[in-house]
Amino acid sequence: MDQRIELRHLRYFLALAEELHFGRAAGRLHIAQPALSQQIRQLERIVGVELFRRTSRSVRLTDAGVTFRPRARDLLSRLAADLDEAGRVGRGEAGRLDVAFITSAAAIVSERLRAFSLHRPDVQVRLHDGFTVDVLTALERGTADIGIVRDAEERDDIDLALLATERFVAVVPADHPAAEGDQVEAAALATDPLILFPRSAGARAFEVNTRPIRDTGNDVRIAQECSNWHTIIMLVAAGLGVTIAPHSVTTLLPEGARRLELAGPSTMSQVFLATRRGDDRPLVRAFVAVSESVAGGDGGSDDGAASVC
Repeated sequence: MDQRIELRHLRYFLALAEELHFGRAAGRLHIAQPALSQQIRQLERIVGVELFRRTSRSVRLTDAGVTFRPRARDLLSRLAADLDEAGRVGRGEAGRLDVAFITSAAAIVSERLRAFSLHRPDVQVRLHDGFTVDVLTALERGTADIGIVRDAEERDDIDLALLATERFVAVVPADHPAAEGDQVEAAALATDPLILFPRSAGARAFEVNTRPIRDTGNDVRIAQECSNWHTIIMLVAAGLGVTIAPHSVTTLLPEGARRLELAGPSTMSQVFLATRRGDDRPLVRAFVAVSESVAGGDGGSDDGAASVC
């Protein structure tokens, strides 16, 4: 005989433990009374003791039955909770989402996460920051589910959806000759020490970021390489060089740094939502949908970078 306790044994036991009457318990379970009696006897054989004391006039729980009743109820309750959680994870209502992002898009990430947390409050979001190339690699390796990148090169297995577009500006020390004005020609910065992230952080991002200088016919000469914009701006404020940066990272400048508009045609930076191609998991789809709804509210671009600050 199969000695495994099955869910029906627990349900039948609890119904009889609450009704203490085979007829009423069988009616409640929508089964025949002999079938209920057979299942209870089978459960008792598996447990090895009687759970009910039966007489011609009454049914009552034995001491073993009294002890078993809260355990059976707890088992069924936990199973129901586990099934509910599994269903919610499968529907994208719970679970964990790993989001990798570039620090220069922290404001955009915060905006999307705030909206996502309102729609999926039970989802645990883990954040990982890095260069654009790091974010794309994490997506490809499966260590990230969502990526936020800037001026990313296309990859065969990555889908890119535009989140925001913003212009580049110059940041110079307060004592720089151009700091007295509101704008500067990129050519006027070509001979200054340039502080920027390394090309290895993202080849296309580097090319886009340095285009204002290269378009003047000058070579790009990096004096200092840094891993994040906060450090770059602080070095500029210390008088160690100049930089060209996305507008959104220059809204709160330290004392000693000045932001100037770049004269001439604007070079635009693009921030993308990146996902693995063909990834249709509910949590990923939910994040993408929320992100699209946020983008629909701000138009996905900015004239003064206000929407991404």
